[in-house]
Amino acid sequence: MGRKRWDLVLGACMAVCVWSCNNDDNLNGDVKTSGTAHLYATTHTGQVKRYDINSGDVTTYNTASTDAEGIYFSPEDDSFTLVSRSGAGLETYANISSFRSGASVDLEPEFSIAGSLESPRDLAVKGNFYVVTDDTDLDEDELTHEGRIFIYTKDSNGFSLRNVVTTKFRVWGIEFIGDDLYAAVDETNKIAVFRNFLSNHTLNRIVTADKIVAFQGLVRTRGLHYEDGVMVLSDIGEAESNNDGALHVVKDFESKFAATSSGGFVKTEDQLRIAGNNTLLGNPVNVIYDSNYNVIFVAEASNGGGRILAFNDATSIDGNIAPDLKYTLAGVSSVYFHTR
Repeated sequence: MGRKRWDLVLGACMAVCVWSCNNDDNLNGDVKTSGTAHLYATTHTGQVKRYDINSGDVTTYNTASTDAEGIYFSPEDDSFTLVSRSGAGLETYANISSFRSGASVDLEPEFSIAGSLESPRDLAVKGNFYVVTDDTDLDEDELTHEGRIFIYTKDSNGFSLRNVVTTKFRVWGIEFIGDDLYAAVDETNKIAVFRNFLSNHTLNRIVTADKIVAFQGLVRTRGLHYEDGVMVLSDIGEAESNNDGALHVVKDFESKFAATSSGGFVKTEDQLRIAGNNTLLGNPVNVIYDSNYNVIFVAEASNGGGRILAFNDATSIDGNIAPDLKYTLAGVSSVYFHTR
């Protein structure tokens, strides 16, 4: 699919007003559609929603999980894999396109692996490697921070746990850029990178990040997503507040990160920041950036009881702006956008 402006697609979402009876929905505009544009969202009830941006249909998948956080859709397998907090593992659901769009369907996993995770948070996929963060306080000491990263492999028979590494900080969101894994250092304004992550860390052991960089103006990093040179970071601010969240957009991210010394920070003037009461950002726990539409999708956990938000013109907007799309989804925990 060619490069498009997101506002051309919003009109298709007029039909989506049936998604919820909440008057909070704000979906309008003219539309020219093509290809596939599916937004997947997990929830803390275990339901997965798929919003068809072109048609306005919403499909509800009732999974075996009762709490999910993290999702990846594989067009090759016509399946999605979610991180199950209730099942403490991964679950894959197949033949997704075989169900009628707009239906509510009960699913059983094609295969799963359970029992390893304690408090899973995010999922990053590279080839047949499925990498999951876990922010469990291993020593139950609030003065010492640690987290874990679980590395699974997937084949036609299911998942296998290859190894688990322990980080020297609480870890939340993760994102691959090439072979390097970037991770949000929870409770800080920092991002860490592990170079050649999958090949350098094959054993169960404590690992040290190759570099940690702070971002000026950011309070508490939670989600991150990278595409075509642009990194979007979500800032939940104070966890108890539902109106102090923000998004930080960093263009030419790799060069700015490389130019900053470990322990240093990327200046505010090298970022775009979306924040303020008009944004409806309180606790943006997960984000997806799509460069074709130049849009940011946000899983907003607290404002309005839980919402999915979208911001148009992502690489040029800044300040206290209203989202271009908003609708209520209680318990939303992560989002994934598939387009072609």
